Amino acid sequence: MDTEAQPTERDRSSHPGTTGPEGRSRFSLVPRLAEWLPGGRITLTLFACLAFLLLLNAFVVQPFQIPSGSMEQGLRIGDRVLVNKLAYRFGAGPHRGDVVVFDGTGYFGDADYVKRVVGVGGDHVVCCDKEGRLEVNGRPVDETAFLYPGDSPSSVPFDVVVPAGRLFVLGDHRSDSSDSRDHLGSPGGGMIPVGDVIGRADWIAWPYAHWTHLTRPSAYARVPASDGAHG
Repeated sequence: MDTEAQPTERDRSSHPGTTGPEGRSRFSLVPRLAEWLPGGRITLTLFACLAFLLLLNAFVVQPFQIPSGSMEQGLRIGDRVLVNKLAYRFGAGPHRGDVVVFDGTGYFGDADYVKRVVGVGGDHVVCCDKEGRLEVNGRPVDETAFLYPGDSPSSVPFDVVVPAGRLFVLGDHRSDSSDSRDHLGSPGGGMIPVGDVIGRADWIAWPYAHWTHLTRPSAYARVPASDGAHG
């Protein structure tokens, strides 16, 4: 009796190199798309990069161009800022001193605006005290670090309490800024809804010579919180 083991043909469906349906690479669609598109893999890579940038712009960070001098001298006309769209998600809210970009439709005008938050929900904001300073919740705020040289905190007196869920905003170049002071008699009393804030301006990205990280000034650090305030 021939006891030598007889070679048997392997199951082709389990062979590592098979091209059957079960053995196809899950990434086989990529070379197929590359073959279909004019330009091949280069075009496919460009499309992938574009999709990534669109998602980044929609949900994470968005560039904005500064259209006016209302935030000088920190933000100049033509500067491009990167706006962090996740800064106020997941339960966080704007703080006093933050530079924010918001949709002013129905409150300021049909456009996006960039201003500094000086009062959050519950804050009592007054201008000006006996020394001509802005006052928040009874505490004077020294704005000299960011206020435009030669400007006063405000040429328009005001005494407001910011409603819950709203923000009182001012430009750093007070004499060249249309902000909450100019809309005190408008719907909403010049206060913008927190829900209309697009995000926080975190970086000046262009021109390169102006590249800098925008931080919250320490001037508001000692302002006490009022009932309902979150800043």
